[in-house]
Amino acid sequence: MKIIETHELTKEFNGLVAVDKVTFSVERGEIFGFLGPNGAGKTTTIKMLTTLLLPTSGTAYISGFDVVREAAQVRRRIGLVPQRIVLEGDLTARENLLFHGMLYGLSRRDIEAKIPELLELVGLKERADSKVRTFSGGMKRRLELVKVLLHEPEVIFLDEPTVGLDPQTRRKIWEYIQILNRERGVTIFLTTHYMEEADYLCNRICIIDHGKILDIDTPQRLKDKIGEGDIIEMEVSGKGEKFAQALEKECGCQIKKMEENRITITARRGEYALKEIFFLADKLGVEVTSISVREPTLEDVFIHYTGRGIREELVPGSGMMKYLTRRLKQ
Repeated sequence: MKIIETHELTKEFNGLVAVDKVTFSVERGEIFGFLGPNGAGKTTTIKMLTTLLLPTSGTAYISGFDVVREAAQVRRRIGLVPQRIVLEGDLTARENLLFHGMLYGLSRRDIEAKIPELLELVGLKERADSKVRTFSGGMKRRLELVKVLLHEPEVIFLDEPTVGLDPQTRRKIWEYIQILNRERGVTIFLTTHYMEEADYLCNRICIIDHGKILDIDTPQRLKDKIGEGDIIEMEVSGKGEKFAQALEKECGCQIKKMEENRITITARRGEYALKEIFFLADKLGVEVTSISVREPTLEDVFIHYTGRGIREELVPGSGMMKYLTRRLKQ
C-alpha cells in the first residue's frame, strides 16, 4: 500500500529548476532513501512533502491527502527531523518533549505518560531532567528522533539525520531508525548523501541529481544493474597505459579509470582475473606494486549514473569555494 505518492512534482526558484518533474511512490513500512549530492534537490523535495514549501507544479500525497489542499491532514500524519537540530537548550529533555507535544495539541497527561518510554527507547531516560545544552550532538539527535513520535506519525522524514556525527554515533542512530521502522511500523523517508548509510538502512533507494530521478531500486539491484562485475584497483610501475590497454584487449576487463600508473578496471569474476593480470604483467615486464579486489558499492553506482562522485559542498575553505572566489576576483 502506497503511503507517499508524487506525480511530476516540480519546484522552481526564480527560473532555476530545483526539482524537475519528480514521480515516485513509497510503500507503507518502507525505509526509502533519497541519495544524491549536495544541491541535488533532496531537501527541496522533503520540504514540499512536509508542506513547508509549495510546489510550482505537480502533485504529492501523504496517506491519500494532498500536501497542498489538505496540508493540515498531512501534518497530523508526519514527523520531521530536519538537518539542523531544533531543541531548546535551556529546557530539559522532558520539557522539550512536553513543549513539542503541546504544539501538536496533545494533553499534558498523554505527553507525560509517553515520555519515559520514548526516552528509554533512545537511552536517554537517565537524562530526562538534564538541560539539553549539556547534551552531545548524538544525544540531541536521539532526542529529535523520539520527539516526532509523540503524536504517533505514520511517516517520519529524516533530512540528513547523521550529518556531522562521528562513525560510532552514526551507527547508533542507524539502530534507532531501524527500531522505529521495525518495532513501531513507521515509514521512514530518508535523505542522505552518505552511500554507506543508504546501503545499510534503505529497502529502496532513489538516486537523484540536478532535480531529476536517475533510478529507483533496492541497493543490491542498483549495484547489479551496472553489470560490470568486481572492481580491481591497482598501481603499477612502468608501461601503465600500454598495460591497461592489454588488460582490456586480452583479459576482457574494462578500464574505468586511468591516472598515471593507477588503474581501475572491472572484471566479471575478480578473483579469477587476478591470475591473468599477473601473467600479463610478467609478459609485458610491468610490476604490480599494489592491487585490491572489491564488489561494486553505491558510490560506484552513483558514478556510473552521474559520471562523477559526490560534489564538494560550497563551504568556506572548500576547494570549490576557493576556485569560485578566484574566478570572481578575475
